[in-house]
Amino acid sequence: MLDDWLPLTGFALGAIFGSFIAVLVTRWPRGETTGGRSRCESCDRVLTPLELVPLLSFIVQFGRCRGCGARIDGRSFAIELAAALIGATALFVSPDLIGLSGAIFGWFLLALAVLDVEHLWLPDRLTLPLMALGLIAAALLQPDEAQGRIIGALAGYLGLSLIAWTYKRVRRREGLGGGDPKLLAAIGAWLGWQALPFVLLLSCLAGLATVLGHRARGGTVTATTRIALGGLLAIAAWPLWLLWQGFAPTL
Repeated sequence: MLDDWLPLTGFALGAIFGSFIAVLVTRWPRGETTGGRSRCESCDRVLTPLELVPLLSFIVQFGRCRGCGARIDGRSFAIELAAALIGATALFVSPDLIGLSGAIFGWFLLALAVLDVEHLWLPDRLTLPLMALGLIAAALLQPDEAQGRIIGALAGYLGLSLIAWTYKRVRRREGLGGGDPKLLAAIGAWLGWQALPFVLLLSCLAGLATVLGHRARGGTVTATTRIALGGLLAIAAWPLWLLWQGFAPTL
């Protein structure tokens, strides 16, 4: 019976963490901290606790500020909803501490994906703790996978670093950001080395779809067009975690 309620609990926790993620991805790029009271972006009014309830406040207020009536950017609502769905699906697939750890993995990936897509930025303050948490989770919850995850962290970092170094030597310009190898190392620490080829394949396919979609809308794509590889890696890694946890018990 308790297991039946865990996805709902994961949804609620995810909405709360999603609210924090929305603040983080808004303030960090501005050089601000996540502390301090939230304010309306239009009238600068300090928001009340009832206006900060994840998901519900946006719905009840019809997406508008109660003070000035300005439309509230739906980006925060979308992030809260995505985080809530991550928490719910993680605890549905694995209704235990492994599922909770997977939800944390997904929430980190969500924050990193947003930051990379919007700012081409993968801060060490997120990638390095994510890698450490992956190795700790393996040691405590899935010790039989610990060795594969250590190898995954090393292979992820060294593999992309080698590609970045080779590209720079050949093309005489930067091809990958410094955060991408660290993110792939963190993903390897959570999924193990065996999953890394699939992460790279899915992220490449997603990148190709992104480029084709941009071209279809009339955009120009050149050899110097920048693509958020970290965001693509994050998007690819999360469903692979779900698939592994869902099918591993039957393999």
